[in-house]
Amino acid sequence: MALSSRLALYMNDSPRHCPLCGQPNDCALANDASGQTRCWCFDIDVDPTALERLPAESRGKACLCPRCAQGKAATSPDDGQDV
Repeated sequence: MALSSRLALYMNDSPRHCPLCGQPNDCALANDASGQTRCWCFDIDVDPTALERLPAESRGKACLCPRCAQGKAATSPDDGQDV
């Protein structure tokens, strides 16, 4: 597992953060206060390579952020730089 993925897992155990980069994932379904039943991810095509990069232990626990879902992942949770 890449260092950035391990760091993201360590930094957040919340369904509100992306398991790849650790940034907020803006998931409407994970935000209990929103009451929404639709999320931004329903209207985009998620990059299959982003899903392949998910560590097995984080699958099904948290959504990707819009940036990672589109294949524009940051190199670490807080640097914001493209890979």
